[in-house]
Amino acid sequence: MSETPVLPQPPQELWRAGKLELAHGVTETLTLMRAAAAVLGTYLAEIESRGAKDLYGYANTKMWLADVARIAPADAKKLVDRAVALNPTRALDGTEVPPLAPATAVAAAEGAVGEQHIDQIVAVLKRIPGHVSVENREAAEKILADLARDGGPGQIAAAEEGLMAWLDPDGNEPKDPEPVQPRRELRVHRRKDGFWKLTGLLDDEAGARTMAAIEAYAKPRPVDEFGQADLRTVWQRQGDAWVDLLDLAIASPDQPGTCGYRTMVHVLVGFEELKTGLGTASVDFVGQMTAREARMAACDCLMLPIVMSAAGEPLDVGRIKRFVTPGQRRALNARDRGCSFPGCQRRPKRCHAHHVHHWADGGHTDLRNMCLLCSFHHRLIHHGDWEVRMAADGLPEFIPPQYLDPLQTPRRNTLHATLV
Repeated sequence: MSETPVLPQPPQELWRAGKLELAHGVTETLTLMRAAAAVLGTYLAEIESRGAKDLYGYANTKMWLADVARIAPADAKKLVDRAVALNPTRALDGTEVPPLAPATAVAAAEGAVGEQHIDQIVAVLKRIPGHVSVENREAAEKILADLARDGGPGQIAAAEEGLMAWLDPDGNEPKDPEPVQPRRELRVHRRKDGFWKLTGLLDDEAGARTMAAIEAYAKPRPVDEFGQADLRTVWQRQGDAWVDLLDLAIASPDQPGTCGYRTMVHVLVGFEELKTGLGTASVDFVGQMTAREARMAACDCLMLPIVMSAAGEPLDVGRIKRFVTPGQRRALNARDRGCSFPGCQRRPKRCHAHHVHHWADGGHTDLRNMCLLCSFHHRLIHHGDWEVRMAADGLPEFIPPQYLDPLQTPRRNTLHATLV
């Protein structure tokens, strides 16, 4: 019998711990908890094989575990189902029944994956059609298990789509909804507090299309990349999705008035504020934003900056050479294939062109100084502890903060290459 793992004890005065020590404590404890859950699964699989009725007099393992652990039968069932999926069991005649997800079981025993990863992988494996060969099933499970070691639910879901297309290329025949008579209204007005209010009315077809587009962009962000869940509400995620859709529309070369350039509105900002990111900026002379947000927006020319001196003299009015041209954008799309941040699966149309060395600090608008970033990771680079640089081969690489990687080993996004 294996020894019970010993959890690391936090220092008595935890409030004195630095962010690196706190992060290490969380990751070490998570690894031990996941490994202990895998050990628990081996016991439950053995009890399931022998039969809880013969061993303990209970009708099934689920009811026995619910009593022993003092948990709800539904939660006990999840633990037992997970154990059976990851561990070999025995049939009534004594023959061994192989586990559904053996590669995932190895990762679970190492503490590399948790319950959410396991449930998601098992669900994918159960959706694989019966005509798929055993070899292809095993290959698909290994791909998912390896991805789960470093990725989150979003990456597994993205990989599932590609795997299903490979395993079952025919799929299900889509059904088109019946169209109805269009009726569409939209009202937009600015409130006194600076916020804008949208109200409207859509027919069934337009409403379904709108909801599908918003839902596609409103999915929660992966939880494992930074060790925390996406805390935005559904309404906040849908609001951010609406902004992503606006960015996508404005970047279209067929968009009237923009010709594919991302410039939307004018931002009046002081030169020192733009350099330091401190202070405020005026948006189209009707509202305000922080100078840090103006600096980030100017990175991809989402807004046209009008830079002012301390005396109020306009120093610059967004020279064209700062703009990411359609040709440069196409080259960036071909090179990065999407958000270049490690583990992000967002495609080029959802990304901004980020200046690695900001143009306000002397950086140039060319491919050797740009990379694609989605809005979330663009903000993270400008506001967080991550750093980005261009490697010797001309590709972007990211330096994680010390609390994620003490050695700060450079990382790259390899997901787009695997999904092509």
